Amino acid sequence: MAKPPTFTILSLFLFFIAFHVAESRPSFACVGNAINFPFCRTSLSDSQRVSDLIGRLTLDEKIRLLVNNAAPVPRLGIQGYEWWSEALHGVSNVGPGTSFGGNFPGATSFPQVISTAASFNASLWEEIGRVVSDEARAMYNGGKAGLTYWSPNVNIFRDPRWGRGQETPGEDPVVAGKYAASYVRGLQEPHGKGNNRLKVAACCKHFTAYDLDNWDGYDRFHFNAQVSKQDLEDTYNVPFKECVVEGKVASVMCSYNQVNGVPTCANPNFLRNTIRAAWGLNGYIVSDCDSVGVFFDYQRYTSTPEEAAAYAIKAGLDLDCGPFLAIHTQNAIRLGKLSEGDVNAALANTLAVQMRLGMFDGEPSRQPFGHLGPRQVCTPGNQELALEAARQGIVLLENRGQALPLSPARFRTIAVIGPNSDVTVTMIGNYAGVPCGYTTPLQGIGSYAKTIHQPGCRTVACTDDSQFGAAMATARNADATILVMGLDQSIEAESRDRDGLLLPGRQQELISKVSMASRGPTVLVLMSGGPIDVTFAKNDPRIAAILWVGYPGQAGGRAIADVVFGKFNPGGKLPVTWYPQAYVEKVPMTNMDMRANPSKGYPGRTYRFYKGEVVYPFGHGLGYTHFVHAIAQAPTTLSIQLDGRRAPSQNSTNTDRAVRVTHARCKGLSLDLHVDVKNIGDMDGSHTLLVFSTPPVGQWAPQKQLVAFEKVHVPSKSQTRVMVGIHVCKHLSVVDKYGIRRIPIGDHSLHIDDLTHSVSLQAESVRLFKIGS
Repeated sequence: MAKPPTFTILSLFLFFIAFHVAESRPSFACVGNAINFPFCRTSLSDSQRVSDLIGRLTLDEKIRLLVNNAAPVPRLGIQGYEWWSEALHGVSNVGPGTSFGGNFPGATSFPQVISTAASFNASLWEEIGRVVSDEARAMYNGGKAGLTYWSPNVNIFRDPRWGRGQETPGEDPVVAGKYAASYVRGLQEPHGKGNNRLKVAACCKHFTAYDLDNWDGYDRFHFNAQVSKQDLEDTYNVPFKECVVEGKVASVMCSYNQVNGVPTCANPNFLRNTIRAAWGLNGYIVSDCDSVGVFFDYQRYTSTPEEAAAYAIKAGLDLDCGPFLAIHTQNAIRLGKLSEGDVNAALANTLAVQMRLGMFDGEPSRQPFGHLGPRQVCTPGNQELALEAARQGIVLLENRGQALPLSPARFRTIAVIGPNSDVTVTMIGNYAGVPCGYTTPLQGIGSYAKTIHQPGCRTVACTDDSQFGAAMATARNADATILVMGLDQSIEAESRDRDGLLLPGRQQELISKVSMASRGPTVLVLMSGGPIDVTFAKNDPRIAAILWVGYPGQAGGRAIADVVFGKFNPGGKLPVTWYPQAYVEKVPMTNMDMRANPSKGYPGRTYRFYKGEVVYPFGHGLGYTHFVHAIAQAPTTLSIQLDGRRAPSQNSTNTDRAVRVTHARCKGLSLDLHVDVKNIGDMDGSHTLLVFSTPPVGQWAPQKQLVAFEKVHVPSKSQTRVMVGIHVCKHLSVVDKYGIRRIPIGDHSLHIDDLTHSVSLQAESVRLFKIGS
């Protein structure tokens, strides 16, 4: 969401507006004499109110409402409004619409999204969203925040080097889509007649195929992503569709990049035809900040700024983050490139969302959520949820000889070493606000045992070995050693993609030397958003255990300690594939293809299509107990009722047939799988049930794909039955090269760990096509 660094005048402009809005604007309209306007009457429909308001605005007033720092209209009693606020994993002060101070010194800072995604717990995602929006509404009521939050980021984490991958739910489109819908439902908490009212308005970003920031001379402001129709439908657009259709999000943000030569914010097929018409967005479409200016100034997509303004609005853009539309729209109308009706249509979408938020209903204290205030921010319950989220997101990668959990009675002195061993800000990742407080890893471990601390390296860059000796000496004098290593925002961040997957600087050397010197077991804790090639540690018998903790949020240190010492049984799973360094040495970030191309030496991307060695696979994660599965009930055949165009060809075989999803009667077409999950170990724990499918043989099908997941808690020596519903049209379908989603007819194999179940899909009375035809 950052602005191009060369836009210095614009940056000053936005910061001035941010300060002015945050410090001085009343946060509501329709008070005093203004309540007599029809647009203030809650007895009218939203569309009537919006129409009345638009009809009272002058063209100049309308144009100044097309940008994020919307200008006031004093004669109508309308205050200025800053649309840009952020709530990626807690209320953030990154956007100018939110500020901390006074009665709101901080807000609960949950783990970074990639960490929470590792929980594979949709109910947790929704609950986090609900708490974040409680705090956001409280701050709005106190005049410190807006009600429109440009979160979550649901782009696919396609390449392991992407600096913003940490903001996303990972590489799998099903997981990303489920996360999007769950978090948005929690944030928006729809209520009122028809559930049309919103607590806050969320925004799914950045549409679409946006996952390169700054790599090897390519940057997001100039990048033209070449993407097949197949990959758009099969991968990149899936989370956005789920966000709109299932999550009913109030906004979608278009991205900086071009897709197949067209800027996403100027693409009517994307904005008007897909997001609004096909998916049915009930809300507004906003540009990433300065995107319209970017496709004019940087990409030279249009010859004049007026054309750029016209292209964007006609394509379906409703709101510009930045001043471009405020500056150039009026002249575009004067030149006949745009009409006032086009502007009215854009305003109808933004104003309708403000109506749904209650921003034209008068004093907030008299509205739903009007009671929320400082007491509802940083509550003990909210902070406990942040701790629980951090625990659930920790992934146990290795545990040789059941070295973990450590016993505090046996391991009384712990050497805590590493550049991330006593960090605060590092734990919250990017797009964070001011946390309620921090528990560092050193503090968390210190609550269980006596600690001896040495950083080993001054920073994660770890450019010299001057502190190695002290770190090794500390390890020799302790009963066990915990190394907290990894990355931070100096290595991976917005506008900063990684060059490779190895640990920075001399971190690997420090780990190896300390583990060799350690008197007791060595536990390696990795803090990062993206995957790291730690093959050396995986193969080193002196390293007893490896944990990946992501960026675990304000309570990260306590969560790490609770897992290491056995208070919490880890159940997190990797939401991304951990590739070896050799992978990125031969795969450019600019190649957007998901599927492997052996003839060109291209290995493919993500667990669905990649063919090659991994350090750790998607979905990997150990625990302190052992779960076994058994299928209690599941169909072996399933009939798909179709539109009856004609009977299947008797000459075609099941292995090469598929039917269009649009020809199937998809409503209620679900495959119910009943699975018994038994905990045969000695410790209670939560288990992540991952169900994969391998479709019938076909050239366009993935190797396997996740079709369902459930989080279930199972006490020791007990068993729980879980019903998993698999949506056939969504999750057992594949996409052909033309971007058409089809259901392969024939035997689909469902996999849960080493358990396999076969289901034969059979079609009734329909035209059948060969896959790819």
